Amino acid sequence: MKKLVLFSLFLAAVVIILGAYTRLTDAGLGCPDWPGCYGNLTVPSGDENVEAANTAYPDRPVEAHKAWNEMIHRYFAGALGLCILAIAILAVKQRRKGTPVKLPLLLLGLVIFQAALGMWTVTLSLLPVVVMGHLLGGFTVLACLFLLYLRLRKHHLFGISELGSNPSAEPSSHKSNKMATLAFVGIAILVGQIALGGWTSANYAALACTDMPICEPGWQQRLDFSGAYSVPEAENYEFGAHDYGERATMHIVHRFGALITFVYLTVLAFSWLRSSALSSAVKKGCVLMVAVLCAQVALGLSNVLFSLPLFIAVSHNAVAAILLLTMIWLTWSVTHPTSSLSYSHGGHHG
Repeated sequence: MKKLVLFSLFLAAVVIILGAYTRLTDAGLGCPDWPGCYGNLTVPSGDENVEAANTAYPDRPVEAHKAWNEMIHRYFAGALGLCILAIAILAVKQRRKGTPVKLPLLLLGLVIFQAALGMWTVTLSLLPVVVMGHLLGGFTVLACLFLLYLRLRKHHLFGISELGSNPSAEPSSHKSNKMATLAFVGIAILVGQIALGGWTSANYAALACTDMPICEPGWQQRLDFSGAYSVPEAENYEFGAHDYGERATMHIVHRFGALITFVYLTVLAFSWLRSSALSSAVKKGCVLMVAVLCAQVALGLSNVLFSLPLFIAVSHNAVAAILLLTMIWLTWSVTHPTSSLSYSHGGHHG
């Protein structure tokens, strides 16, 4: 089951990347129906089939490259759904062996809801709330699969160092609780920033500000928070329905969110690097987190400076996923002390 979870974790990452690629190539409505494409299981091909599809959907003539982007994403998402169904069935069958059951069942519920969001993305013509929810749902599935993998590991990595030879370095319960609290706050800030990025992308506001460090001159007069975080009435939300000021507001808030996220996670990482209570594995994880953070900031800046190149924009989503997984692992490490704790055994490990 652990191998299946690991494969599903990889598949979930691929689905997130393909979802970003689909969105960024404006292929979210590449197939105007769901779950098929113009009433077929594949993209219509051949003059007769294409003509029939165009007749059935005159407002959405077939654009094969966009349709294939959308369908490949659906194929991978469907495969992920089947894998999670298999995980849930195995978990229920093996529950007497101590296999986690609640998390696999939660995952099954999540992936069903994700399928519904995928359908509403099409039927509600890229309604921004649904598009952002679909993105956050994908990240949630990825995070839950990673948590399940950590729980299934027979020999998970130590979060607290073996301190038997240095009792003075033992972390107190208060210190451990403080570390856990700081870690969970970090995850909350990161998820909030991912949501802000999802909202910015769903409303086609990634290039609303092209100047650095904040926006074009006069941006203060264009700020409109109530408009930026509302959903205007529109028949179709493809290419956005907000005005420029509202989109600029989304972009500016996302930039400030990035600054807050970078500062908080960097300070957290360096404070943990100075701690004597954490293992070398956790400290390496902190170094990795800072490196991923720097890469994410560089990608965000590149999106603006180079007008949203496809590879960089997709990479921005992928690195966000890596950052989330890194933060989850660090949080897991400091909230799951192992039997290596000296105060659990009361002595030095030989």
